[in-house]
Amino acid sequence: MNKTDRLLAIVLELQRKGRQRAEDLADVFETSKRTIYRDILALCEAGVPILSVPGQGYSLMKGYFLPPLSFTTEEATMLLLGSDFMARNFDAQYRAAAESAGRKIEGVLPETLREDVQYMHNNIRFIGGNTDPYSKEHEMLQQLRRALLARNTIRFCYYTRHRRDEQESAQTREADPYSLAYFLGAWHLVAYCHLRQDVRNFRLDRIEDLELLTHTFTRPTNIRACQSEQESPRNVTVRVLFDKEIARWVREGRSYYVTAEEEAEDGLLVTLMIRHPNEILQWLLSWGSRVRVLEPDSLR
Repeated sequence: MNKTDRLLAIVLELQRKGRQRAEDLADVFETSKRTIYRDILALCEAGVPILSVPGQGYSLMKGYFLPPLSFTTEEATMLLLGSDFMARNFDAQYRAAAESAGRKIEGVLPETLREDVQYMHNNIRFIGGNTDPYSKEHEMLQQLRRALLARNTIRFCYYTRHRRDEQESAQTREADPYSLAYFLGAWHLVAYCHLRQDVRNFRLDRIEDLELLTHTFTRPTNIRACQSEQESPRNVTVRVLFDKEIARWVREGRSYYVTAEEEAEDGLLVTLMIRHPNEILQWLLSWGSRVRVLEPDSLR
């Protein structure tokens, strides 16, 4: 990376992350702290309002933003595809924002790039099960977005598919919503469950009677849209053998729980890690007599 590119990248990094120390910037750009000091001085001399706090690092003066940036064909295409995907898979307000962002990106492209970017945008598609904009799930996404921003605790009735006890499958839960993730064709809410005293994933299509409560919570600083580390581990190993003739189709319709596949003399050997046999029972039964369970005995 040459000096000009690095100076611009430093401003973008400060704009994106806020305060950064010299050693942090040196790690990001794989250079020395001395070089970062010189770069910061050059930016200040060029009129970029960088504030320095001893022991805390550098930050941009509040309200400072870079002027519009130029994009390569690949960068503009990725931004337009991303805005298009969000427009198709989120609620109306975010759909309008994504479409507006896409128009702005297209509007600032130079004529030499616009045709290529437009062609790529029109001819690359992510096809999935789009949610009906008038469905309960879309209404729920709007409520959850408000709860995420306002940090409201929520209450809802949740249906669990596989339970280890004999209790009813539906339970009333209260939770602090942290994030939303679209995964394997379904929206998931990552939230701190008051009942389980831990972070849990909740599928939106298993939630009913969603209600935003008046009391708020403090959001953790390190939360991400992923599974809780404390979630029940998958400690049941399943090994099954598929006929050679259907190996291609097994790979095409691979289960989420598959951890390994191995070509064997008499077929395709597949290993899965699960919590409960019911998680894969339907998938195994769909292959009929073309699959044989090797272990555990409880699935034979």
